[in-house]
Amino acid sequence: MSPRKATTTKATTAKKASTPVEPTEHLDVLIVGAGLSGVSAAHYLKANCPWASFAVFEARDSMGGTWDLFRYPGVRSDSDMYTLGFSFRPWKGEKTIADGPDILQYIKDTAAEDGTDELIRYNHRVVSAEWSSEDALWRITAETGPKAKRVVITCSFLMSCTGYYRYDHGHQPVFAGRDDYKGTFVHPQDWPEDLDYEGKNVVIIGSGATAVTLLPAMAEKAAHVTMLQRTPGYIASVPLRNPLARVLRTILPDQLSSPIIRASLTGFTQGSYFLSKRRPGIVKKVLRAGLERSLPKGYDIDTHFNPSYDPWDQRVCAVPDGDLFKAIRRGTASVVTDHIDTFTETGIRLQSGAELEADVVVSATGLDLLFMGGMELTVDGESVVPGDRMVYKGMMLEGVPNVAVAVGYTNASWTMKAEITCKHMTRILNHMRAKGLRQCTPHNSGPEMEHQPLLGLASGYVERSTGYMPKQGTREPWMVHQNYLRDQILMRRSGIDDDLVFSNPLRNGSTASSSSDEQSEELVSA
Repeated sequence: MSPRKATTTKATTAKKASTPVEPTEHLDVLIVGAGLSGVSAAHYLKANCPWASFAVFEARDSMGGTWDLFRYPGVRSDSDMYTLGFSFRPWKGEKTIADGPDILQYIKDTAAEDGTDELIRYNHRVVSAEWSSEDALWRITAETGPKAKRVVITCSFLMSCTGYYRYDHGHQPVFAGRDDYKGTFVHPQDWPEDLDYEGKNVVIIGSGATAVTLLPAMAEKAAHVTMLQRTPGYIASVPLRNPLARVLRTILPDQLSSPIIRASLTGFTQGSYFLSKRRPGIVKKVLRAGLERSLPKGYDIDTHFNPSYDPWDQRVCAVPDGDLFKAIRRGTASVVTDHIDTFTETGIRLQSGAELEADVVVSATGLDLLFMGGMELTVDGESVVPGDRMVYKGMMLEGVPNVAVAVGYTNASWTMKAEITCKHMTRILNHMRAKGLRQCTPHNSGPEMEHQPLLGLASGYVERSTGYMPKQGTREPWMVHQNYLRDQILMRRSGIDDDLVFSNPLRNGSTASSSSDEQSEELVSA
């Protein structure tokens, strides 16, 4: 894994062969994406692999990922910031559920403090990655600038921190009569800066996290906001400011209070999830009691807030201090459960025959998933189809050398799983360096097993992606656990080479082992 002169691989397409571009540099590691995961990967590389040269390629012109992309009113996380924030730089804000701009500033401040911001190359969209076993290198092709100029580099290891959805557009169903509508139609992923909805009637199509965030925020200015949903989802009120955190911060220094707060919220979130899976009836009763306290007396909960599935079959949406329910009590917002028949010039006609007048329609209809930012992968000339591969330890692709992918939890904060992945990546890198090996490839050494969906949710955006997202298996280390504590134990105790094949020694035959390398390996194994 030591720096060497950049070389081209033999795995090139016919199109690229006609217009060859020579690599301009070689890096030990290339990180793709400058959001939460990318900043985390850069931190752990600097801390645990000080020998490694690396850079961060970011497709957009700014950092922050999701928290820079989405600009709709009220944008926020529905994960608490004590676990969404980095363990190495604890969140010190007052809000447990933070607004998007505050999260973005936190990411920027972390990158600046770490020096990560100086390693980011903006407007570098990776379009292909070609592995050559002969050279033990990835040839990376990126497009940069308004004319999509090609830039080619090589790297020994590739770390994808691109998230799992498309940034250029969201999911947009085809609605009958859509062209007849004369009002304003927007998708949250493409929110216009100058959209004026003050004093207007707004209809939000959808019932996921984006919709329940938009409703109370827009209800502060709009004449009325209606959330139009086909089926109900689970919604729970959570404190905007965590009372335990407030007390602990008062009586303990940050270095003691932050780990306790993080551990307590992690335990509560994970405990709630597993109780939902084992005793869904109990969780339903708790959520129902919360709704009865929060909504007006006599409200039709069974129609609008009583899903047909169990909690956490789809993600449970959190609303800070019950702001959505407060808007309903004030009469500035409402929920309608029905199906769209057609758009009209002035709004939406429902299958029940009712009509919703709307000056503004917001199509909060979800995401389009995209694995590794849509880059094309080839290994020794063979194209890689992610949907045909299993994931190893939730972080690598079966049969694909020297690639790690950060994919967060669906039932807890994204960052917790991303940090586990980034730490284990540095453990692998240090092991390879210490042993003088250049290649690590996940390989199923046991019998064939059933392939199962990667994310394990029944949400629409997940089910639409099952054909092209990678799969998980039914035994270790090919299972994906939505369990932070279990992952922590497994990663620490598992062997570095369980179904991970190390090969391709340095050409000079040396082991590259040294006391500093061994110390580094011990550091990430501890």
